[in-house]
Amino acid sequence: MTSEPLHPGPAPARRTVVAAVGAAGLAVALTACGSDDDASSSSNSSGSSDARAGANTTGGDAGGGSASGGGTVLAKTADIPEGGGKIFKDQGVVVTQPAAGTFKAFSAKCTHQGCAVSSVADGVIVCPCHKSEFSVADGSVKKGPATQALPAERITVSGDSITLG
Repeated sequence: MTSEPLHPGPAPARRTVVAAVGAAGLAVALTACGSDDDASSSSNSSGSSDARAGANTTGGDAGGGSASGGGTVLAKTADIPEGGGKIFKDQGVVVTQPAAGTFKAFSAKCTHQGCAVSSVADGVIVCPCHKSEFSVADGSVKKGPATQALPAERITVSGDSITLG
């Protein structure tokens, strides 16, 4: 019986292994956060007239077609208090009215640890878990521990109806 000598081939250097594991972890983390980052960066960098940021769309323009195209009707404009808002738990969205006739929508999921926000009052959206506060006007962080704004959601206001999507 013959046996081959036990001389293993050259092993990768420890630095190579550590770098590969780190790169794989970074790729997973970026993939997991990618969709949220896209939504918040496009909404936070755009002006207040952008429909993606939840701006008021009125009249008989494309907003009316959007409502009949399958969007979810959330509320009547009269249901959203000025300077406050309303949370729609089933849809995972909070709709605010920072100024008379201006409506915004944001994810109802806190960017700190993913808890559902619980209240809207005095110009802020509040997370009950660690008391992070977000602006009703743009979703930005007013008080931590959260460090990222609430991502904007797309709504359409047509007449007195507010439609998600």
